[in-house]
Amino acid sequence: MTVRAQTNAKWLLLTFTLPTKQASQRVEIWRKLQRYGTVPLGNSGYLLPNNPVNEERFQWLATAIRKYKGDASIVDVQSIDNISTPQLIGRFAEARAREYQELIRQLQEFSSLPLQKQAVGRLSRLRSRFQEIVEVDFFDSPLKKRVGELLTRADAARVTARAPVFAAIRPRDYKGRVWVTRPRPGVDRSASAWLIRGFIDPKARFAFAREDQVPGEAVPFDMFHERGFGHRGEDCTFETLQKQFKIRDRKVGVIADIIHDADLADGKFGRKEGYGIDEVLKGWARQGLSDQALLDRGVQLMEGLYHSLA
Repeated sequence: MTVRAQTNAKWLLLTFTLPTKQASQRVEIWRKLQRYGTVPLGNSGYLLPNNPVNEERFQWLATAIRKYKGDASIVDVQSIDNISTPQLIGRFAEARAREYQELIRQLQEFSSLPLQKQAVGRLSRLRSRFQEIVEVDFFDSPLKKRVGELLTRADAARVTARAPVFAAIRPRDYKGRVWVTRPRPGVDRSASAWLIRGFIDPKARFAFAREDQVPGEAVPFDMFHERGFGHRGEDCTFETLQKQFKIRDRKVGVIADIIHDADLADGKFGRKEGYGIDEVLKGWARQGLSDQALLDRGVQLMEGLYHSLA
């Protein structure tokens, strides 16, 4: 049953029962309730602020519960007679504060380690956990800023520690240029084109050529020779561009980890988001899209990824 009689309701309440033998299914539902940031309302059910995302999540949960032979109801709630709205907001705030505080403890522990013992994969997992909490921080906990600062500080220390020595360049020499790469662009080249257009050369034009046919006035990227910008040491082309042009944007740093793992497949940063982007690009390539169409779509995917990051 779904009750939708209220209009402009502030809260959504999910109530449900499951057969006692459905232990594994009960654990599955409970984990999703935790991940969605719900707070329990006594024995009555679980609350979330009323918005389209939370409504869809409750609808899917209710569908799963009914599939497991249980009963589920979603109720629009305007107010609760014995709990005020500030008290309810306080419950959500307390739940997020506990999660942020645990993350702060883990970040402080991580940052206290010598740099050589700071595993990049662990920092990436802490960052992912931060994004999960932010997604259900419905009332903007002040601790969010504190965690963000700790992550930024940890990122900066890591970048400084592993920064390679590059020959100095003049960024102004790379404005309004033609940037050339190999045909059939994949995840690294698409991400690099997005980085070039967004942070290095807003008027960049992109072209495609074989290794032995790169025009002399063009800037090569992700090509298999020394000229231009490509893989250097353990870095993919995206990372090389980021470091060479000293791009400090925190979300670009996250994307650098994502593209590294997708392109080099070494699991260095424990990021899996880029694999999906890579597979989508491969699928479009199989559909016969032109090189330019592939690059344009890849750039659009990267733009969406950038704006999805907390």
